[in-house]
Amino acid sequence: MFERIAELVIRRARLVLVIAVVAVALMGAAGTGAFGKLLEGGYDDPTSQSTRAGKVIGEKFGGETNLVLLVRPSEGGVDTPATERNGRALVADLRKEPGLENVVSYWDEGNPGLRSENGREALVLAHVKGDETEQSENAKAVIERYTGTYEDALTVRAGGGTAAGDEMGSQVGDDLILAEAIAVPLTLVLLLLVFGSVVAALLPLAIGLIAVIGTFAQLFVLGSVTDVSVFAINLTTALGLGLGIDYALLMVSRFREQLAAGETVEDAVRRTVTTAGRTVAFSAATVAAALGALLVFPQYFLRSFGYAGTGVVVIAAVSTLFVLPALFVVLGHRVNSGRLPWVNPGRSDARGSVWGGLARTVMRRPALTALPVLAVLLLAASPLLGITFGTPDERVLPESAESRQVAAVLEKDFDGTDEAALHVVIDRPVDKAPLESYAIALSGLDGVARVETSAGTYTEGRSAETGPANAALGRPDAQRINVVSALAAKSDEAQRLVERVRAVTPPDGSRPLVGGVDAVLVDSKDSIGGRLPLAVGLVALSTFVLLFLFTGSIVQPLRALLLNLISLGATLGVMTWIFQDGNLSSLLGFTPQPMDVSMTVLMFCVAFGLSMDYEVFVTSRIKELHDLGEDNESAVANGLGRTGRIVTAAAGLLAVSFFAFGTAELSFLQLFGLGSGLAILIDAIAVRGVLVPAAMRLLGPSAWYAPRFLRRLHQRYGLSEDGPTVGAATSTGPVAGPVTESPYAKDSSGV
Repeated sequence: MFERIAELVIRRARLVLVIAVVAVALMGAAGTGAFGKLLEGGYDDPTSQSTRAGKVIGEKFGGETNLVLLVRPSEGGVDTPATERNGRALVADLRKEPGLENVVSYWDEGNPGLRSENGREALVLAHVKGDETEQSENAKAVIERYTGTYEDALTVRAGGGTAAGDEMGSQVGDDLILAEAIAVPLTLVLLLLVFGSVVAALLPLAIGLIAVIGTFAQLFVLGSVTDVSVFAINLTTALGLGLGIDYALLMVSRFREQLAAGETVEDAVRRTVTTAGRTVAFSAATVAAALGALLVFPQYFLRSFGYAGTGVVVIAAVSTLFVLPALFVVLGHRVNSGRLPWVNPGRSDARGSVWGGLARTVMRRPALTALPVLAVLLLAASPLLGITFGTPDERVLPESAESRQVAAVLEKDFDGTDEAALHVVIDRPVDKAPLESYAIALSGLDGVARVETSAGTYTEGRSAETGPANAALGRPDAQRINVVSALAAKSDEAQRLVERVRAVTPPDGSRPLVGGVDAVLVDSKDSIGGRLPLAVGLVALSTFVLLFLFTGSIVQPLRALLLNLISLGATLGVMTWIFQDGNLSSLLGFTPQPMDVSMTVLMFCVAFGLSMDYEVFVTSRIKELHDLGEDNESAVANGLGRTGRIVTAAAGLLAVSFFAFGTAELSFLQLFGLGSGLAILIDAIAVRGVLVPAAMRLLGPSAWYAPRFLRRLHQRYGLSEDGPTVGAATSTGPVAGPVTESPYAKDSSGV
């Protein structure tokens, strides 16, 4: 297959480039519309009890509270006649807003929970209409119109889910611009240092740009037919630029090596496509398999990364296999144009390289060198023993964010609010007596401050002396019950309260649905946790099968999976130590909180896929040398000697793209960027440099073992590609000798 691609590109190079330019222009035109199609949110399981409760409340009670306006009078307290008059005027104006419904306030209800304990502030609660995009637009309009000073008498600040979401959406754009402003120039400088020539350095950036533009177009199409998260943009830019550089680095390095070996441009293209191109295709398959596992989750926040991840990988691989060889044909030896003065483009000796020397040192004392590295990685993974999980809220924003400041005031000065309450909804008629009995049982639970119903307010297992019945919570065909808690939102105690509320015996014949922010967290963790074994199993199975087809061994896939899990465990442990335990929080400027469950799963899949990328780079060369007759130890040392520099350069360049997100203001973007970048470096240095040669030395010849029936299967279906033999027919370069004389002889490893 790769030979046919090479011949097509050689014969029709300019046509391929023209088609590519037209395709990029069309994708660019479509991709500009992606931003208008992408949604915020997407963290909830649409089939969960909390989501279904929210739908019933939306249909029959005007929706759950998702906008909180904190009102403070310029003078006096909230109970003065002047403040009450101005407060009612504010509420009247808000009720005229077409994007709001279910607007309630302290001055309407007299609810003590809507008044601060010091009497200086009061709340106006509302539901912002529409889906995530419409809610964002409606909330933005209301916030711009009413926050600040109202009638020179009230100071109004916005909080709640939609306000936090609006600020997160705005911050994502700012963080993305800053990250790319850092990553792109730094990447170009590093590419110049790696390649030593301006033209060669620009080629990987071109492939990365195609991958990003193409994926934006894909997101536009998908966003038109299904829900796609706006955060998919971040993965698209980081992974598109990184993988484009990874694959192009491999191809450009190989092409320049073949030219340096004396081959013609056409033969160099053939050899590059049939070797490095094969590795690119296989690497892309492993990365796509890891990211494709995200599609098993019901939350479209995670599924969106599956869409973007698989799309950017495929587009990067296809453009690397077609566009890049066409550029090689057109450029020829000019690929080295703009050479930096200190660069010698000649071949390097695998046996004398730093990585080859390191591999030999490790293999002389495999246990002695590997055990300290394993100990450090296991120590780094130890914080996972205390890991806890949560979902994003206003705490991911900087402390200067208004929605976060409002949340802090609510937690400190208010005795629980409707937005933080558990919302129990019964989608059928309920008589007053059983409703009261149910509410009394709920109010007696540990952690419940009060229970509000259409029949009255209840505390500590009895009817409250204050807090009248709220008729708005009752409908002829449904009842809504607010279980207000004084517990910290999303705390372990608040999550346990959800389970206790769901365990209370309901009125006969009813099946209550429990919603609210704490219920959403419980359901999200259950949903992701329930599907996580399937996702991990699919990743492991697909990786095992692909690596077996590539190597013909069942030991190599097991070795790769084990070492990758160790490096990922170390990465997740370090991220837990930083973001959950709060170490380095003052330096990075975030608030410690439980690990974001969705972002942790995403980081695992991305890092696993990329680690398999480098696994293929290294194993391909080792396998080729082993197949050519070198003993296991020599094949490992020489294979790492030839690939070590490329893997290190690729990892460094890709890590830059992710580390740039460490400058983000949103803490979960910091988590994703720093975690992914760290995982790449750990894998490229500690795993490929030390643990792989140590494991290969300890395994010996058994590293290539497979049962006889599987060997026959591999001989028939294995992913082998001999490619054109260098030195035959069209090539008379100096690379036709045996492996011991030239590092280029019969090399189909792809590196």
